[in-house]
Amino acid sequence: MSVFQLTEEQKQFQKSLRAFANDKIAPRAQQVDQTGDFPWESFRDCVAMELPALGMPSQYGGLGADHVTQAVMVEEIARACVSTSLTVLISKLGMIPLIYWGSEYLKAKYIPRVVSGESQASYALSEADAGSDVASIKTTATKIKDSYILNGSKYWITNAGISDTYTVFAKTDPNLGHKGISAFLVEASWGVKVAKLENKLGLRGSPTGEIILDNVEVPGQNLIGQEGDGFYIAMGTLDRSRPTIGAQAVGIAQGALDYAVDYLKSRTQFGHPISDFQGLQFMVADMATKIEAARGLVYRACSLIDNDPDHELSKIGAMAKMFASDTAMSVAIDALQLLGGYGYTKDFPMERFMRDAKITQIYEGTNQIQKIVISKKILDHH
Repeated sequence: MSVFQLTEEQKQFQKSLRAFANDKIAPRAQQVDQTGDFPWESFRDCVAMELPALGMPSQYGGLGADHVTQAVMVEEIARACVSTSLTVLISKLGMIPLIYWGSEYLKAKYIPRVVSGESQASYALSEADAGSDVASIKTTATKIKDSYILNGSKYWITNAGISDTYTVFAKTDPNLGHKGISAFLVEASWGVKVAKLENKLGLRGSPTGEIILDNVEVPGQNLIGQEGDGFYIAMGTLDRSRPTIGAQAVGIAQGALDYAVDYLKSRTQFGHPISDFQGLQFMVADMATKIEAARGLVYRACSLIDNDPDHELSKIGAMAKMFASDTAMSVAIDALQLLGGYGYTKDFPMERFMRDAKITQIYEGTNQIQKIVISKKILDHH
């Protein structure tokens, strides 16, 4: 399959997802944003469509779809409601360490729960003083007999308070820097506490918060990989998840453009639809071109996850996330401009698209970090 061209099966999937998102997800998006409530109805509809199962391995009940197909799903849901797209994305992020590095015991116990929609998962890496600098995390995991005792706090945790499992990164040996980090699958019921939830600019239907681990006992068998593997698991996970953040950004951009185009064709000024005005046509052309370029880069990065993750995935994945999120932001701003004063009001979705777009330039590594990743890969291999 060409990395830039969907198969017929993927096109049919895209068409069905578009209809599903338009029918079930989009009508609730404004209310989800206004109330800031978790979109439970939309999540249950996604479960009924088996969307949490899409990217999970078939041997654990998942559908085992390739990553380009997963990107199509994320884009179509994000086009309708970005908060809802994150309900599916975040559980996949939380499970990536298990899928690639977890023991058979962990995979068999936890992945089927996410597949069925019974469980949701979060990814707990960042701390108050350790965002981009992962090696400086301070959360500790002290081994006592057959268990680990975890102490510390994690910031910016998506789905905090909703998820019942957290993939937590902690120092098993504080003297070894990044080589002393390990990863654990922690169940919320073992004592994970939510200290606060953030009042955010966008993604308001997706809770983001601080979690506290105060002498949380984790069974030794819930260690992911080996002690000291945590940093490499974290980086490998982000390499595999960044392209789908790119897909989310493409969905935001496409949703904004589609709405703007419909508006341009229906709004009349000086006796003509404003879509007749060349200045606005040029804006539409630029927006559509950026989206298509971003989508192609996202598809290429997603195909690398399946076919060649050890070759160029870090570089191309960072490019896809960076370019697509920059595109989402610029297209959302231009789409709002095309609606004029209406775009500035909450009666229309443009200001929501713009607010939601901003986070894609920040989470899972800021775009400045992506540039460091890209340039380092180029300079190291030139």
